[in-house]
Amino acid sequence: MVAAGRKQLITALKLGISAALIYFILTKIDLEQVLGTLKKTRPLYLFMALLFFVLSKVLAAFRLNLYFHQLQVHLAQKSNLKLYVLGMFYNLFLPGGIGGDAYKGYLIKRHFGVKTKKVVSVLLLDRLSGLLLLFLYACLLAMLLGQADAGGIKLLFGASGVLAIVVFWYLNKRFFNEVFPIFWRSFGYSALVQLAQLVSVLFILRALAIGLDTVGYLFIFLLSSIVSVLPLTIGGIGSRELTFFYGAEFLGLDENTAVGISMVFFIITALVSLAGIVYHFKKPELRLTRH
Repeated sequence: MVAAGRKQLITALKLGISAALIYFILTKIDLEQVLGTLKKTRPLYLFMALLFFVLSKVLAAFRLNLYFHQLQVHLAQKSNLKLYVLGMFYNLFLPGGIGGDAYKGYLIKRHFGVKTKKVVSVLLLDRLSGLLLLFLYACLLAMLLGQADAGGIKLLFGASGVLAIVVFWYLNKRFFNEVFPIFWRSFGYSALVQLAQLVSVLFILRALAIGLDTVGYLFIFLLSSIVSVLPLTIGGIGSRELTFFYGAEFLGLDENTAVGISMVFFIITALVSLAGIVYHFKKPELRLTRH
Protein backbone atom coordinates (compact mmCIF):
# COMPACT_ATOMS: atom_id res chain seq x y z
CA MET A 1 0.00 0.00 0.00
CA VAL A 2 2.82 2.39 0.88
CA ALA A 3 4.59 1.69 -2.42
CA ALA A 4 1.34 2.18 -4.38
CA GLY A 5 0.67 5.46 -2.59
CA ARG A 6 4.20 6.65 -3.28
CA LYS A 7 3.85 5.80 -6.97
CA GLN A 8 0.56 7.70 -7.17
CA LEU A 9 2.13 10.70 -5.47
CA ILE A 10 5.06 10.73 -7.92
CA THR A 11 2.64 10.45 -10.85
CA ALA A 12 0.55 13.31 -9.50
CA LEU A 13 3.68 15.45 -9.12
CA LYS A 14 4.74 14.71 -12.69
CA LEU A 15 1.28 15.56 -13.98
CA GLY A 16 1.34 18.77 -11.98
CA ILE A 17 4.75 19.77 -13.33
CA SER A 18 3.70 18.99 -16.92
CA ALA A 19 0.50 21.01 -16.53
CA ALA A 20 2.36 23.93 -14.94
CA LEU A 21 4.98 24.00 -17.70
CA ILE A 22 2.36 23.84 -20.46
CA TYR A 23 0.39 26.66 -18.80
CA PHE A 24 3.58 28.71 -18.47
CA ILE A 25 4.42 28.23 -22.16
CA LEU A 26 0.88 29.19 -23.19
CA THR A 27 1.29 32.50 -21.34
CA LYS A 28 4.53 33.19 -23.22
CA ILE A 29 3.52 32.41 -26.81
CA ASP A 30 1.00 33.75 -29.30
CA LEU A 31 -1.29 30.72 -29.41
CA GLU A 32 -3.20 32.01 -32.44
CA GLN A 33 0.04 32.33 -34.39
CA VAL A 34 1.12 28.82 -33.37
CA LEU A 35 -2.24 27.34 -34.39
CA GLY A 36 -2.14 29.32 -37.62
CA THR A 37 1.25 27.81 -38.42
CA LEU A 38 0.00 24.31 -37.65
CA LYS A 39 -3.03 24.77 -39.93
CA LYS A 40 -0.70 25.37 -42.87
CA THR A 41 1.10 22.04 -42.51
CA ARG A 42 1.73 20.18 -45.76
CA PRO A 43 0.42 16.60 -45.43
CA LEU A 44 3.05 14.87 -47.60
CA TYR A 45 5.97 16.19 -45.55
CA LEU A 46 4.08 15.39 -42.36
CA PHE A 47 3.61 11.81 -43.56
CA MET A 48 7.34 11.54 -44.30
CA ALA A 49 8.08 12.83 -40.79
CA LEU A 50 5.83 10.09 -39.40
CA LEU A 51 7.59 7.42 -41.49
CA PHE A 52 11.06 8.42 -40.31
CA PHE A 53 9.89 8.57 -36.70
CA VAL A 54 8.53 5.03 -37.04
CA LEU A 55 11.86 3.99 -38.61
CA SER A 56 13.71 5.45 -35.62
CA LYS A 57 11.61 3.37 -33.24
CA VAL A 58 12.10 0.19 -35.27
CA LEU A 59 15.86 0.74 -35.17
CA ALA A 60 15.68 1.45 -31.42
CA ALA A 61 13.81 -1.83 -30.92
CA PHE A 62 16.51 -3.68 -32.90
CA ARG A 63 19.16 -2.10 -30.68
CA LEU A 64 17.42 -3.28 -27.53
CA ASN A 65 17.04 -6.79 -28.93
CA LEU A 66 20.76 -6.79 -29.63
CA TYR A 67 21.28 -6.46 -25.88
CA PHE A 68 18.70 -9.17 -25.15
CA HIS A 69 20.48 -11.57 -27.52
CA GLN A 70 23.74 -10.88 -25.70
CA LEU A 71 22.00 -12.14 -22.54
CA GLN A 72 21.15 -15.33 -24.48
CA VAL A 73 17.53 -14.25 -24.82
CA HIS A 74 17.12 -14.69 -28.58
CA LEU A 75 13.82 -12.88 -28.85
CA ALA A 76 12.29 -12.87 -32.35
CA GLN A 77 12.24 -9.41 -33.90
CA LYS A 78 8.47 -9.51 -34.41
CA SER A 79 7.86 -10.23 -30.73
CA ASN A 80 10.44 -7.62 -29.79
CA LEU A 81 8.75 -4.93 -31.91
CA LYS A 82 5.36 -5.66 -30.34
CA LEU A 83 6.89 -5.45 -26.87
CA TYR A 84 8.65 -2.20 -27.74
CA VAL A 85 5.47 -0.52 -29.00
CA LEU A 86 3.63 -1.68 -25.88
CA GLY A 87 6.39 -0.08 -23.79
CA MET A 88 5.93 3.20 -25.68
CA PHE A 89 2.21 3.10 -24.95
CA TYR A 90 2.77 2.51 -21.24
CA ASN A 91 5.35 5.30 -21.01
CA LEU A 92 3.06 7.91 -22.52
CA PHE A 93 -0.53 6.88 -21.82
CA LEU A 94 -0.37 4.95 -18.54
CA PRO A 95 1.95 7.07 -16.40
CA GLY A 96 0.29 5.86 -13.22
CA GLY A 97 0.97 2.24 -14.01
CA ILE A 98 4.14 0.31 -14.67
CA GLY A 99 6.64 2.09 -16.91
CA GLY A 100 7.40 0.76 -20.37
CA ASP A 101 11.02 -0.15 -19.60
CA ALA A 102 10.08 -1.75 -16.29
CA TYR A 103 7.39 -3.84 -17.96
CA LYS A 104 9.76 -5.06 -20.68
CA GLY A 105 12.31 -5.99 -18.04
CA TYR A 106 9.68 -7.79 -15.97
CA LEU A 107 8.54 -9.92 -18.92
CA ILE A 108 12.08 -10.83 -19.98
CA LYS A 109 12.95 -11.82 -16.41
CA ARG A 110 9.75 -13.83 -15.91
CA HIS A 111 9.75 -15.66 -19.23
CA PHE A 112 13.44 -16.38 -19.60
CA GLY A 113 14.78 -16.44 -16.05
CA VAL A 114 17.36 -13.71 -16.57
CA LYS A 115 18.73 -12.13 -13.39
CA THR A 116 17.19 -8.78 -12.51
CA LYS A 117 20.59 -7.08 -12.39
CA LYS A 118 21.37 -8.12 -15.97
CA VAL A 119 18.00 -7.01 -17.32
CA VAL A 120 18.24 -3.65 -15.58
CA SER A 121 21.79 -3.24 -16.89
CA VAL A 122 20.88 -3.70 -20.54
CA LEU A 123 17.80 -1.46 -20.26
CA LEU A 124 20.00 1.23 -18.71
CA LEU A 125 22.68 0.83 -21.37
CA ASP A 126 20.06 0.99 -24.10
CA ARG A 127 18.89 4.36 -22.77
CA LEU A 128 22.42 5.68 -22.23
CA SER A 129 23.46 4.66 -25.72
CA GLY A 130 20.64 6.76 -27.14
CA LEU A 131 21.55 9.70 -24.91
CA LEU A 132 25.19 9.49 -25.99
CA LEU A 133 24.26 9.94 -29.65
CA LEU A 134 21.86 12.76 -28.83
CA PHE A 135 24.77 14.50 -27.13
CA LEU A 136 27.19 13.77 -30.00
CA TYR A 137 24.81 15.10 -32.66
CA ALA A 138 24.12 18.13 -30.46
CA CYS A 139 27.86 18.81 -30.22
CA LEU A 140 28.18 18.48 -34.00
CA LEU A 141 25.31 20.87 -34.70
CA ALA A 142 26.54 23.28 -32.03
CA MET A 143 29.80 23.56 -33.98
CA LEU A 144 27.78 24.69 -37.01
CA LEU A 145 25.88 27.41 -35.16
CA GLY A 146 26.91 31.03 -35.56
CA GLN A 147 27.24 31.29 -31.77
CA ALA A 148 30.12 28.79 -31.96
CA ASP A 149 32.31 31.10 -34.03
CA ALA A 150 34.12 32.41 -30.95
CA GLY A 151 37.62 31.03 -30.58
CA GLY A 152 37.91 27.68 -28.87
CA ILE A 153 34.17 26.95 -28.57
CA LYS A 154 34.06 24.62 -31.56
CA LEU A 155 37.11 22.82 -30.23
CA LEU A 156 35.38 22.49 -26.85
CA PHE A 157 32.30 20.90 -28.41
CA GLY A 158 34.44 18.53 -30.48
CA ALA A 159 36.54 17.50 -27.48
CA SER A 160 33.40 16.99 -25.37
CA GLY A 161 32.00 14.61 -27.98
CA VAL A 162 35.18 12.54 -28.15
CA LEU A 163 35.45 12.46 -24.36
CA ALA A 164 31.83 11.26 -24.06
CA ILE A 165 32.57 8.31 -26.39
CA VAL A 166 35.72 7.37 -24.48
CA VAL A 167 33.99 7.56 -21.08
CA PHE A 168 30.99 5.51 -22.26
CA TRP A 169 33.32 2.93 -23.85
CA TYR A 170 35.28 2.64 -20.59
CA LEU A 171 32.13 2.28 -18.46
CA ASN A 172 30.87 -0.47 -20.76
CA LYS A 173 34.16 -2.34 -20.62
CA ARG A 174 34.63 -1.88 -16.88
CA PHE A 175 31.13 -2.55 -15.53
CA PHE A 176 29.14 -4.29 -18.30
CA ASN A 177 31.64 -6.76 -19.66
CA GLU A 178 28.97 -9.28 -20.67
CA VAL A 179 27.50 -6.96 -23.29
CA PHE A 180 30.72 -5.09 -24.15
CA PRO A 181 31.31 -7.13 -27.37
CA ILE A 182 28.33 -5.38 -28.99
CA PHE A 183 29.41 -1.87 -27.97
CA TRP A 184 30.11 -0.61 -31.48
CA ARG A 185 27.09 -2.34 -33.01
CA SER A 186 24.78 -0.72 -30.46
CA PHE A 187 26.60 2.57 -31.06
CA GLY A 188 25.85 2.21 -34.78
CA TYR A 189 22.19 1.50 -34.14
CA SER A 190 21.99 4.56 -31.86
CA ALA A 191 23.56 6.72 -34.56
CA LEU A 192 20.90 5.55 -37.03
CA VAL A 193 18.08 6.00 -34.50
CA GLN A 194 18.91 9.62 -33.78
CA LEU A 195 19.68 10.35 -37.43
CA ALA A 196 16.22 9.05 -38.40
CA GLN A 197 14.65 11.34 -35.79
CA LEU A 198 16.62 14.31 -37.08
CA VAL A 199 15.34 13.57 -40.59
CA SER A 200 11.83 13.32 -39.13
CA VAL A 201 12.20 16.81 -37.64
CA LEU A 202 13.60 18.07 -40.95
CA PHE A 203 10.38 16.93 -42.62
CA ILE A 204 8.38 18.63 -39.85
CA LEU A 205 10.22 21.86 -40.70
CA ARG A 206 9.34 21.37 -44.37
CA ALA A 207 5.73 20.57 -43.42
CA LEU A 208 5.53 23.90 -41.59
CA ALA A 209 7.28 25.69 -44.49
CA ILE A 210 10.29 26.57 -42.34
CA GLY A 211 13.30 27.01 -44.61
CA LEU A 212 15.60 29.12 -42.44
CA ASP A 213 17.65 28.42 -39.30
CA THR A 214 17.38 24.65 -39.82
CA VAL A 215 20.52 23.87 -37.81
CA GLY A 216 19.28 25.93 -34.88
CA TYR A 217 15.91 24.18 -34.70
CA LEU A 218 17.54 20.75 -35.01
CA PHE A 219 19.98 21.64 -32.23
CA ILE A 220 17.10 22.70 -29.96
CA PHE A 221 15.28 19.46 -30.77
CA LEU A 222 18.28 17.42 -29.63
CA LEU A 223 18.51 19.40 -26.39
CA SER A 224 14.80 18.93 -25.80
CA SER A 225 15.16 15.18 -26.36
CA ILE A 226 17.88 15.03 -23.71
CA VAL A 227 15.82 17.11 -21.25
CA SER A 228 12.67 15.04 -21.88
CA VAL A 229 14.45 11.91 -20.63
CA LEU A 230 14.63 13.41 -17.14
CA PRO A 231 11.85 11.81 -15.03
CA LEU A 232 10.27 15.12 -14.06
CA THR A 233 7.22 15.16 -16.33
CA ILE A 234 4.85 12.72 -18.05
CA GLY A 235 6.46 11.56 -21.29
CA GLY A 236 8.51 14.76 -21.51
CA ILE A 237 5.31 16.84 -21.90
CA GLY A 238 6.05 20.41 -20.91
CA SER A 239 9.80 20.03 -20.53
CA ARG A 240 10.25 19.57 -24.29
CA GLU A 241 8.14 22.66 -25.09
CA LEU A 242 9.97 24.69 -22.44
CA THR A 243 13.34 23.74 -23.95
CA PHE A 244 12.13 24.66 -27.45
CA PHE A 245 10.87 28.03 -26.20
CA TYR A 246 13.98 29.11 -24.31
CA GLY A 247 16.31 27.50 -26.84
CA ALA A 248 14.70 29.56 -29.59
CA GLU A 249 14.91 32.68 -27.44
CA PHE A 250 18.62 32.09 -26.79
CA LEU A 251 19.44 31.47 -30.46
CA GLY A 252 17.33 34.38 -31.69
CA LEU A 253 14.75 32.16 -33.39
CA ASP A 254 10.97 32.49 -33.42
CA GLU A 255 9.59 31.05 -30.17
CA ASN A 256 6.10 30.44 -31.60
CA THR A 257 7.53 28.44 -34.48
CA ALA A 258 9.73 26.45 -32.12
CA VAL A 259 6.80 25.51 -29.90
CA GLY A 260 4.82 24.57 -33.01
CA ILE A 261 7.59 22.15 -34.04
CA SER A 262 7.53 20.63 -30.58
CA MET A 263 3.75 20.18 -30.71
CA VAL A 264 3.87 18.42 -34.09
CA PHE A 265 6.62 16.10 -32.88
CA PHE A 266 4.58 15.24 -29.79
CA ILE A 267 1.48 14.49 -31.90
CA ILE A 268 3.53 12.10 -34.06
CA THR A 269 4.98 10.45 -30.95
CA ALA A 270 1.53 10.06 -29.43
CA LEU A 271 0.04 8.55 -32.60
CA VAL A 272 2.79 5.94 -32.88
CA SER A 273 2.68 5.17 -29.16
CA LEU A 274 -1.09 4.78 -29.28
CA ALA A 275 -0.62 1.76 -31.57
CA GLY A 276 0.61 -0.12 -28.49
CA ILE A 277 -2.91 -0.17 -27.05
CA VAL A 278 -3.55 -3.27 -29.18
CA TYR A 279 -0.95 -5.20 -27.19
CA HIS A 280 -2.23 -3.84 -23.90
CA PHE A 281 -5.44 -5.82 -24.38
CA LYS A 282 -3.79 -8.71 -26.20
CA LYS A 283 -0.37 -9.19 -24.67
CA PRO A 284 2.32 -10.09 -27.24
CA GLU A 285 3.58 -13.66 -27.23
CA LEU A 286 7.33 -13.72 -26.71
CA ARG A 287 8.71 -16.06 -29.36
CA LEU A 288 12.36 -16.94 -29.79
CA THR A 289 14.27 -16.96 -33.06
CA ARG A 290 14.65 -20.29 -34.80
CA HIS A 291 18.17 -21.62 -35.20
